[in-house]
Amino acid sequence: MIATALLAIIGLIGGYLLSERRGVTRPDPDATAGLLPTGQACLDRTQKMGAQFGADGELRQVLRVRTESRAVVWVCQDAGGTLYYHANKGGAEAPWVENQTALFLAHVQYDGVGAFTATATDGATFTVSSTRLVITHRDGTVEEQDVVQD
Repeated sequence: MIATALLAIIGLIGGYLLSERRGVTRPDPDATAGLLPTGQACLDRTQKMGAQFGADGELRQVLRVRTESRAVVWVCQDAGGTLYYHANKGGAEAPWVENQTALFLAHVQYDGVGAFTATATDGATFTVSSTRLVITHRDGTVEEQDVVQD
């Protein structure tokens, strides 16, 4: 009988505490999950492209890699947490011609474990991490390029 009363009291206290937690306002996970640690400001040309695509303030570098084929890829983030992909064949010092040697893509997705994926208007996807760049063309052809040290 004493055990039953004790369990009832514990249950009431637990229920009360749970109901109190329901009333607490918590931040929306989608509102805070988008901001990743950033480094230096992204290139001026990336800032200009970001402005054309509606970036919120300055773009800051989240990831920068160079591939074995000499392409350089930047993933940049604006003040609102939106991610952008900017790459150039031949590296940062090579000629930049958007949609020919260079590609800027908005609305990059982050997988939470280090890979970023962007989709071009032709349906090709670009997935980049600190170890590799994978390009999947609309026809299913896949190109993989390892990241090399600068």
